[in-house]
Amino acid sequence: MRAIRAKELYDGTTLKRDVYVTFEERITGITDKKPDCEILGEGVLTPAFIDGHCHIGLDRAGEPSNEGEANDELAEFLPLNRAIDSVYMDDPSFEDSVEHGVLYAQVMPGSGNIIGGRTCLIRNWERSVKRAFVRDIGMKAALGYNPRSTREWKGERPTTRMGAIGLLRRELYKAKKAEVLIKQGKRSTEETDPVTEGMIELLRGMPMMVHVHKSDDIDTMMAVAAEFGLRVVANHCGDVFEESTWRALKDANIPVIYGPIDSFSYKVELKHNTWKNVESLMAVNPMFGLMTDHPVILQRDLFLQLRHFLRFGMSRERAMGVITRNNAEILGLAELGTVEEGKLASMVLWNDDPFVLGNHPALCIGEGNIVYEE
Repeated sequence: MRAIRAKELYDGTTLKRDVYVTFEERITGITDKKPDCEILGEGVLTPAFIDGHCHIGLDRAGEPSNEGEANDELAEFLPLNRAIDSVYMDDPSFEDSVEHGVLYAQVMPGSGNIIGGRTCLIRNWERSVKRAFVRDIGMKAALGYNPRSTREWKGERPTTRMGAIGLLRRELYKAKKAEVLIKQGKRSTEETDPVTEGMIELLRGMPMMVHVHKSDDIDTMMAVAAEFGLRVVANHCGDVFEESTWRALKDANIPVIYGPIDSFSYKVELKHNTWKNVESLMAVNPMFGLMTDHPVILQRDLFLQLRHFLRFGMSRERAMGVITRNNAEILGLAELGTVEEGKLASMVLWNDDPFVLGNHPALCIGEGNIVYEE
């Protein structure tokens, strides 16, 4: 057993002072009494950061853009694709991320297809996909401008938003009818084509991570989710500037992976995108986490986006929870996101107050092991 002395502990929910956190692979205790074991260091302790949505390892630093693998142009519906199959762990960005406390990431296909494939959670510190892969998280989907901007790609391609929704409904209806026949014993799973079988997973509760920016498209997403009983997570929502949309998402119990806040508004559906939208998000307070959309903004800058929440009055404890506890809860990661007994020992020890610009991580612990040391 080893320990860290936390002069301050942001545990993902509250702030504690002058405690010791003991751990092996998991956290074994939090106490104000010095334990009889090796003390690795002291400072300000936080949970490991989790990037809720990114393309790290797919679009890779130092490589030409035509070698990027975030989007596959093969077809409009690719539910059998898995993001982990295109991740290269030698992407130099991983080292940057770990040094800045971002130890986990939900990696997902891009948003050029209506259904892009399965997303996954990875450990950023590992150097092979076998060790990095934790598990698949959900299915990537996209509404709005992106799927209708890829007309030159292979397969059926919509030219309008209603065309994209029409194609999505068609595939969901096929999956729904196939599921009914399977339940009635009139068709076996073996008789169902693999693409439809992949879409059936959405009907059975696999989370659908939906790329969506504008309020109108969010309304459509909620309507389709209600029609087919889908479990959706709204990703981005960068153009939302009115509280009514956040209220609708909250009332529908649809969580949000928000951001990236500090990106350039490079298309019409982001014309209302501004860091000031954080104020309306906080006013309604649906369940939300935060993303970088790396490489849209660098994953190492995940924590820096919290400054906008602090400016509008969010407490430090709650802000820390946005990129730890909230992201873990949205992604279904029961063993991560907080520093508490029984959770995996994935933590970041800071040299001093992390909310002071010049301070930095001095030690990063990934599931009980030192994965970065200053």
